[in-house]
Amino acid sequence: MGEGLRLAMAKIYTKTGDRGDTRLFDGTKVRKHDDRVEAYGDVDELNSFIGAAASFLKDTELPSMLAEIQKDLFSVGAQLADPGFKNQSGAKFQIRKERIEALENAIDRFETELPALRQFILAGGGNAGALLHVARTVCRRAERRVVSLSEKVEVNPNVIEYLNRLSDFLFVIARVVNHREGKQEILW
Repeated sequence: MGEGLRLAMAKIYTKTGDRGDTRLFDGTKVRKHDDRVEAYGDVDELNSFIGAAASFLKDTELPSMLAEIQKDLFSVGAQLADPGFKNQSGAKFQIRKERIEALENAIDRFETELPALRQFILAGGGNAGALLHVARTVCRRAERRVVSLSEKVEVNPNVIEYLNRLSDFLFVIARVVNHREGKQEILW
């Protein structure tokens, strides 16, 4: 690696968190268990599970859809980490209603492929389907954390709505992936 490149790269570790603190986007110092940090941490975990699930997909249509969702989740996390998000309405990290509508349209389209559910199913299936079920449960936890955060500070309502719709999407897409791969759903 050239010396110029080495100088331009910042170190991945900062040591600022060694005592349990971190900084939000605006520089505010908070504890690592702060409600904001918990909320965007769950969103980050969700993003990772979606990426893991995508790595197992055999389908050609779904990876690009999941990549767009991952970008949305980066936007959600950035918005949650920024106490001044309201002052940046045109910012890249806003979640617009169109993204929620896109999830709804995808859910409606994919449900036409699936047999109707008349009882609960156990999470599982193939690798991608099972990881999408895990992502769904992490999404529900992230949604709960964001709702809790919204009771203390202002949170864009689109974020909560997006996470709610995303968990529905992940449930449907897990079923679709398993259906397309011929994995039997186990009824409860």
